[in-house]
Amino acid sequence: MNEVKELESELRAEGVRITRQRVAILSALSDSEDHPTAEELLERSRDFDSSVSLATVYRTLSVLEGRGAIQRNEFEGGGARFELSNRPHHDHLIDIDTGKVVEFRSDKIERLQEEIARELGYELVHHRMELYGKRKS
Repeated sequence: MNEVKELESELRAEGVRITRQRVAILSALSDSEDHPTAEELLERSRDFDSSVSLATVYRTLSVLEGRGAIQRNEFEGGGARFELSNRPHHDHLIDIDTGKVVEFRSDKIERLQEEIARELGYELVHHRMELYGKRKS
């Protein structure tokens, strides 16, 4: 089953009617390789269906977030940004000058976090890492 169909199932499970506008939003989310804001999703959704409204974007995002299908990121210095939850785990580096979000994965960091949790007597069940930086001149 492709991502759009999976997201449609998430909405249907909440009793949300699947409209052309919602399919456009789901398609824009599925096509995203970055971390769009609701406003950016509105613009991208309108490439699929020009009648999409911001209210429909917010309602759809709210339901998907409640179902755990998407993740809301609240990076410092910016509004909420969204990404699909079914993507492989990664951490974020945020450029404080441009707001650009860079995804990265480091096995070394993952091992160190597990080790720290274990040393403190915990089993790590979830984590998020956000690094903030400036490009070197």
